[in-house]
Amino acid sequence: MGFLPVSSNLDLWYNFFNFFPKAPGKWRKLWLGANSKYVSTDGNDFSSTSSKVSSVSVPQTPRSEGEILQSTNVKSFSFSELKMSTRNFRPDSVLGEGGFGSVFKGWIDQHTFAASKPGTGMIIAVKRLNQESFQGHREWLAEVNYLGQLYHPHLVKLIGYCLEDEHRLLVYEFMPRGSLENHLFRRGSYFQPLSWSLRLKVALGAAKGLAFLHSAETKVIYRDFKTSNILLDSNYNAKLSDFGLAKDGPTGDKSHVSTRVMGTYGYAAPEYLATGHLTTRSDVYSFGVVLLEMLSGRRAVDKNRPAGEHNLVEWAKPYLANKRKMFRILDNRLEGQYTMEGAYKAATLALRCLSMEAKFRPTMDEVVTALEQLQEAKDNGVIQSNPSTGPRVRRRSTGDTPHGRSPAAYPRPSASPLYA
Repeated sequence: MGFLPVSSNLDLWYNFFNFFPKAPGKWRKLWLGANSKYVSTDGNDFSSTSSKVSSVSVPQTPRSEGEILQSTNVKSFSFSELKMSTRNFRPDSVLGEGGFGSVFKGWIDQHTFAASKPGTGMIIAVKRLNQESFQGHREWLAEVNYLGQLYHPHLVKLIGYCLEDEHRLLVYEFMPRGSLENHLFRRGSYFQPLSWSLRLKVALGAAKGLAFLHSAETKVIYRDFKTSNILLDSNYNAKLSDFGLAKDGPTGDKSHVSTRVMGTYGYAAPEYLATGHLTTRSDVYSFGVVLLEMLSGRRAVDKNRPAGEHNLVEWAKPYLANKRKMFRILDNRLEGQYTMEGAYKAATLALRCLSMEAKFRPTMDEVVTALEQLQEAKDNGVIQSNPSTGPRVRRRSTGDTPHGRSPAAYPRPSASPLYA
């Protein structure tokens, strides 16, 4: 989400920090303090945001940095506290890295939230912003703004933040099984392929998270839905993370939000790429891409594939609507785990989400309903993957036994960001 100082020009200050990336913290602090009132870069004020599952009344989304930090229901950590909890940000504490910065494993007391000795208390994930990133500060603030007020079983929990001199950090609940991206695409004994049943469970959980954001009470467009932003807890419950690009949805009689095109190659909706017009249906398209990744076991963009198969959506679309050809795009590691009808319904749902015309895509509430029906029917019998070849031997997948385990691995960049 982008913020523009009322009394300043965004490009001027953006260029200032590009040319002087090592600007002393006091100058950054001075600028932020002198320009504490913000409006959205598309000219719209923040709309009010609320949560169905929150036990507190969420106030109208604030407009200034100070108000955002004061209105959140999370802890303000000191830099020294987080330094202690992560053992001084030791390299062997790194859980993952991204454009924002690095994510470190830490420990705090589960009652007082004070830093505790490694191995004691509650495990946390600490995301540390690269100090040179001005764009990152805006995304950091957006993350505090949204996750500091929204609560849902399928949104990652923000425990606190740190804003001290040039330091900007975010503290989250620890997600033991890391990102969906790693479970789908990383190979090795620690990452057994997810079973069909678990893929449906993860898809449904992520869909519920998006549906909550799109609800009339919340009205938030996520804008960066992808496998690396879907984290899994110990029971493979999916939770959306990284709200740095989230935007308030259109209000009143407006049909969309106009904004700079930002996101990740391979996931962004075509109309958003073409016009910069953002709607909740833009998120639905991204969900369709992720669902297709889960069905196929292929990345949205993979230059290592043969010519004609680099872009997953372009390659797979011709097969999705054909009940006999559909099996060509399904992950062969799932052989024998799904019914023909179930696989076809999942493929058809992905195709609807990927419609070129936004108005023909389902809402996320409709997606949730469809996935719930699929999950209810998944145990009604398993038949062969390909109707022309007979039964196949079922391969072992994570989730086939209650002891399937894999190590924590937090998201790494899966594709290039889009900056218009």
